[in-house]
Amino acid sequence: MTRIKICGLTRPEDISFVNEAEPDYAGFVIHVPGSRRSVSPEEAARLRARLAGKIVPVGVFVDEPLENVATLLENGVIEMAQLHGSEGEGYIRELRARTGKPVCKAFRADTEQSVRPALHSKADYLLFDHGSGGTGKAFDWQLVSGVKRPFFLAGGLTVENLCTAISTVHPWAVDLSSGVEQAGQKDREKILAAVAAVRRWDL
Repeated sequence: MTRIKICGLTRPEDISFVNEAEPDYAGFVIHVPGSRRSVSPEEAARLRARLAGKIVPVGVFVDEPLENVATLLENGVIEMAQLHGSEGEGYIRELRARTGKPVCKAFRADTEQSVRPALHSKADYLLFDHGSGGTGKAFDWQLVSGVKRPFFLAGGLTVENLCTAISTVHPWAVDLSSGVEQAGQKDREKILAAVAAVRRWDL
């Protein structure tokens, strides 16, 4: 089964949309200066409280102090950490050992060489994106078509190209953000359509 994550939730309305659509994961960009989707830990906690119980809350971080990430995992605000910065293997090992919660590490996929370090990561899951992430642009999916470990495919995914992406790469999960937005805000119809497309593919 292909999992689906809707990322970059910032409003109570966004939570209502994902509760209706029932993706597997919901992502909160936490304390990332410069990101228009960034929320504070307190805002993330309030949004998470509205989230349906079967949807796994994920915190997205960029070089956040380990203590802060661990606290959110231990307090149940999030159930998985997704790391997009320069966090090394020591950071990942310590976070997993302390919290017992899964860690997803993001890697850029713009060349074959950029993908190789991901294959040796101690993270539970990998995520491949275009460049530094959050660009809304797709990359050459063939670069990760041979990856055997569970990974999230991100970057420029939309309702229109989801099934092509899944059939090309067979990712463990797909991750959408800008592809389910309208005028910079999460769009109910696009979220519902994206989740429905993935579920139909799995039938």
